[in-house]
This record gives sequence, structure tokens and C-alpha cells, in this order.
Amino acid sequence: MSGLERVVMHIDMDAFFASVEQQTFPFLRGKPIGVCGDPEGRTVIAAASYEAKRRGVKTAMTLPEAKKLCPEIILVSGHPAKYVDTSTRILAFYAAFTDRVEVFSIDEAFLDVTQTAHLFHGPEEIARSIKSYIKEHFGLTCSVGIAPNKLLAKLCGEMHKPDGLTTVHPSEVAALMETLPVQELCGIGPKTQEKLNRLGIRTCGELGRYPEKQLNGIFGIVGSHLKHMGQGVDENPVLPYFHEPATKSMGHSFTLDKDTRDMAEIQRHLLQLSEQVGRRLRRDSFAGRTVSLVLRYADFSTFIKQHSLKSYIDDGLRIYQVGIKLFKELYQPPRLVRLLGISVSGLVRDLKQTMAFENARAGSLFESLDAVNDRYGEFSVARARLQERTPGPRVIPPSWRPGAPTPVTR
Repeated sequence: MSGLERVVMHIDMDAFFASVEQQTFPFLRGKPIGVCGDPEGRTVIAAASYEAKRRGVKTAMTLPEAKKLCPEIILVSGHPAKYVDTSTRILAFYAAFTDRVEVFSIDEAFLDVTQTAHLFHGPEEIARSIKSYIKEHFGLTCSVGIAPNKLLAKLCGEMHKPDGLTTVHPSEVAALMETLPVQELCGIGPKTQEKLNRLGIRTCGELGRYPEKQLNGIFGIVGSHLKHMGQGVDENPVLPYFHEPATKSMGHSFTLDKDTRDMAEIQRHLLQLSEQVGRRLRRDSFAGRTVSLVLRYADFSTFIKQHSLKSYIDDGLRIYQVGIKLFKELYQPPRLVRLLGISVSGLVRDLKQTMAFENARAGSLFESLDAVNDRYGEFSVARARLQERTPGPRVIPPSWRPGAPTPVTR
């Protein structure tokens, strides 16, 4: 069967978080709802039901913006553990059809059924079986795209949402791409679209015919990739989640309850974020050398600054010390601060097995503290200055994959 043309499916749950909440609470069905971290706080919309989407509400929209577009919207606190559990059980069903299941996000997956479709009467029949199972067992709907590669499968999956099933055969690709706007392709954002438009490129057909040398001159090595995208070509394989590349960074961010210039409050939040990053690094046996700080002001202007160390760290206090130094270099008083974020990159794994940490006793202490917090909850034991910490909204990071602990971050 090695000569078979590839058959890739993209499965996207429809308004996943919102739909799960509507199934859990029947009184929400048929109503415009927005899932967010804290309905009374300053979080953003994590997911909107289709009733809310029809009013213009979108993911990542602030709560005031959503309420302006849809005054009757019902804001619901998210339940990450519930979404992870539902997603994990759905993914397990996908594995009944192929072992090549790539998790794209908590509500999206790619399936390569090239070698197995004939066992189930074809890819369309697999899609119908999946849709039927999800509807029967979870009360949810999904949209499925079937195509020769991942790029086109995702494109097809978004054509007829919600509850769609769209197939594009190899012989139909050229006609589809000819008039398709370039921004419809996953990976072409507003900035790339603007550059392409300035070149007179508005459709994928035009992109696919544009001289590759000129594209490379403008976009670098990405130019060749863009040309292939315009032709509907994508050689990227569908890889199971355990083949994913290594983690490149770990971080957390927090939107303050109120814009502030109070340094004591800013320092407390930054320390809490740093401790969370350190704990997460130690949990996964990582350490890193580069600390990055994100500072967003009340007017949404955002600044990022980073600093690289000579040694690797996984200690929240060390991360905080670098972070607060970066903050002081970035901060422009008396501006009000809206959001803080801190991350560590340049990661290595299992450093303790290859070299001694600067302070072995400190490493042992961290292990003991982490064990207590694992058992009794995060920050059960914490530095004194964090006793007045603010919990903040819980979200599921994009890096979540099945088999990992429920990845609730703040």
C-alpha cells in the first residue's frame, strides 16, 4: 500500500469549551455563552458558543468587548479538568482507526488514515463514525476535513462549520486553490497577508505561480514554503504526540485585577509567577538560562526584554530576581501595568543527572517543598510574601498533550 496517495483527516470540535458547558448545564443550551477565567475579573473569552459567535463574539476578546456586541451573553467560568477529560476520551476513540493521531490542540487533531481507511469502508465512513460517536457519547459536534495533506485537511475542516464534513480529492486541489484567498490558509496571518497583497498576491493561485526566487528575497527561506502552500503542497507528516519536538520554553502570565503602579503588588505577582515557572520546570526536570519578561500597560502596549545567565536555573527566586531587574529596566513610571509575564528558555533536561547544581541542599529542599504542594495543592507551602497572592484565571496551555497531568496554569 506504499503507493497509495495520502489521506489525512482534520477533526475540530465545534465551540468545544462552550459546547461542553452547554451539555453539562442544559439551561445554557441555545443561549449565547462565553467561557472565561473569571466572569467578574479582567480575563478574555476563551471560547464562545455559536449563538454568541453569530453576534460577533470571538476568542481572545475582552469581556467588555463581548458584552458590547452581545449584551445578553452569559459568562461561564471555565473548567479545564473537564475539557481535558473529554478531549482525552475522544482522542482514545480516534486511535481505533489509526495509530497516527497528532494532537494539534485540545480540540483539534490530525489523523493519517492512508494505510487503514480501506479497513473501515473509506475515510468518509470513518468521519461519519467519529461524528456519530462524539454526538452519542458526549452530545457534541465536530467538523471534519479530508484531504491529501494536513494543510488542506485543516482548510476543508473549517469550510462548513459547525458539524461539517468536507472532502477534497487530489484532482480537485488546483481548482480549489486558484481563487482561494491566501489568508484562508493556516499559517498566513495578517502581516504575511499584507506583504503578499503588496506584491499583488491575493489568491493561492497567484501565490503558487509567483517566482520562488522573489519570494525568498522578501521572506527568506519561508518564501519557498509559501509558494508550496499556494499550490496546496504540504509534505509534513502526521506525527503522534510522543514524537513532538522538545519543549523550548516554559512561562506564565497574569492579568492584574486592576491596572496598577503599586510596586509592592507588582513584585508580589511577579514572584508568584516566577515560583510557578520554577515549580513547573522542576516537575518536568528542566532548567534554563534565559529569562524573559513581558510587560503590558493599561493601553495594551506590550514590551518584552530578556537576559541570559551563565548557569542553568530552576529556582523561582532566581527567576524572580532576574525578572524584577528586567521589569525595572522596562518600566516607564507612572504608567499603569495591566499584565505581567515571565518565562524561561534555553532549556536542558535532566541537568541534575549530568552535573551538580550550584547548591545541592537547595535542590533537595525544592524537592521536599514540591512534594508537599503536589499533595496538598499549589502554594500550600510558599514564601511569606506570597501569603496574599491572587489566584488568577485558570487556562489550558497550548502545549497540553494526553498522558500529562491536568495542565492548569494561571
